[in-house]
Amino acid sequence: MADQGQERASMRTVVAASSAGTAFEWYDFFIFGSLAQVISKTFFAGLTETAGYIAALALFGVGFAFRPLGALVFGKIGDQAGRKGAFLATVLLMGGATFAIAFLPTYQQAGIISPILLIIMRCVQGFALGGEYGGAAIYVAEHSPPDQRGWSTSWVQTSAAFGLFGALLVILVTRWILGAQVGPEAFDAWGWRIPFAVSIGLLGVSVWMRMKLTESPAFEAMKAEGEHSKAPYAEAFGQWKNLKLVLLAFFAMMSAQGAVWYTSFFYVQTFMEKFLKVDPVDINGLMMTATAISAIFYVVFGWLSDRIGRKPVMLGGMTLALLFYFPGFHLLEKAANPALAEASARAPVVVVADPQDCSLQFDPVGKAAFVTACDIVKGALANAGVSYVNQKAPAGTVATMKVGGVEVASQSAKGLPKAEAKAVKTAVEAKIKSALAQAGYPAKADPARMNRPMMLAVLLVFVIGATALFGPLAACLVELFPTRVRYTALSLPYHIGTGWVGGFVPFFAFAIVTAVGDIYAGLWYPVAFTLLSVLTTLFFLPETKGRSLD
Repeated sequence: MADQGQERASMRTVVAASSAGTAFEWYDFFIFGSLAQVISKTFFAGLTETAGYIAALALFGVGFAFRPLGALVFGKIGDQAGRKGAFLATVLLMGGATFAIAFLPTYQQAGIISPILLIIMRCVQGFALGGEYGGAAIYVAEHSPPDQRGWSTSWVQTSAAFGLFGALLVILVTRWILGAQVGPEAFDAWGWRIPFAVSIGLLGVSVWMRMKLTESPAFEAMKAEGEHSKAPYAEAFGQWKNLKLVLLAFFAMMSAQGAVWYTSFFYVQTFMEKFLKVDPVDINGLMMTATAISAIFYVVFGWLSDRIGRKPVMLGGMTLALLFYFPGFHLLEKAANPALAEASARAPVVVVADPQDCSLQFDPVGKAAFVTACDIVKGALANAGVSYVNQKAPAGTVATMKVGGVEVASQSAKGLPKAEAKAVKTAVEAKIKSALAQAGYPAKADPARMNRPMMLAVLLVFVIGATALFGPLAACLVELFPTRVRYTALSLPYHIGTGWVGGFVPFFAFAIVTAVGDIYAGLWYPVAFTLLSVLTTLFFLPETKGRSLD
């Protein structure tokens, strides 16, 4: 009995230390995405409003883009030298990069050097996180009893919720304190640095907890027998028996994981702030509530997968999200900004223009001029977050916008000096804003008309889908791969899925909306990747519950 008690205490320590460190890394990573609007104003002030916002979202994705590289580097270290050392190093790298962001100069202070330094820090963050998740999930799974593996590893999964909740909480408290003591503008001016700076304390706690851990028993046994991989890259990706598992993990689980989770927890924030014009404080409050509730469901679905299997739980989660994307976001508009939904139905916006006069309204680097009559109209509507439909006009026709019986003629600024072109744009945008206001389009969501319970209910449906998929996922991934190359082989598809598919959800979805003119068009991005995983999981993914990890 004493041995069982010590074993349970040891398992609790393993889970707590691994999950706490991972939660800290998620805090570091997510705080950036939650401050995209402020980041765009601070580091990309040289771009237009829409271009700056897209650049900030792209930079959020850049951190994810570097995660597969970190997965390869730290995966090899973990498979050759051990699990513990690899994910201890990752937490140090992540903490250092996050703390440094708090002291970076703004665009006004240092010009182009400012975003360059930010990009470097973001790349270091992504590189570090690439080695973190695989190490923590494998470490916990290799310590866990086979019949509790889903439950044990689900605590690593729920660390994402704790990290996001912590990020949102620190942001909200900082905004509230500064708003009361100095003024709301103080947060955008310099208060945004505080959430990054406080990460140094979390770093100290994480390192202290992980220093207390010993090496994974499965790795120790393998190394004692001389069976650890000497060439994990060649073995994981050069042998078909392992490579096909890497591909299966990506297409069956990770494509949906990236799409579902980052749509549910991040793109929904972009949608509410940029298109529905909901106040960031309201968004933070709702997301904190949904995130706090989600922490329970990771563990519930991890436990459930120990009973009925990993595959049915994950398939149910991704299918729910797939079916709810479009209905859920439409419900969100009606609940968050009913005036916008009413105006869109009553007085839809139509842009009448010669297609040859229109450019793709997508400018992530702020270099496109967008000075034609058509571009100026569409640019104004994109900045206003208003959907529109295109109507073809004869060649040479000057673009116009029609809304609620009012027609606003645009004006071309081609060939004009920069100052005159800006004046033309400003004049046209003012007329468009006036026409939209007359047609009932609100400049902001009215807090008095918000149906917050309905907004939360919509978010919770997405939370259930995301947690049902993510809760059992770590156990399934660990069980899918052999011990010799587990760290390397598991980490790469995980971070390509969450990094390249998931990390760029806000960027590509927002860019699609800006290009097409429909605020719901961006949802086709997560729909495509989620559908891919639903089909692959249904027909090809085997059940892994109960598999031996030896």
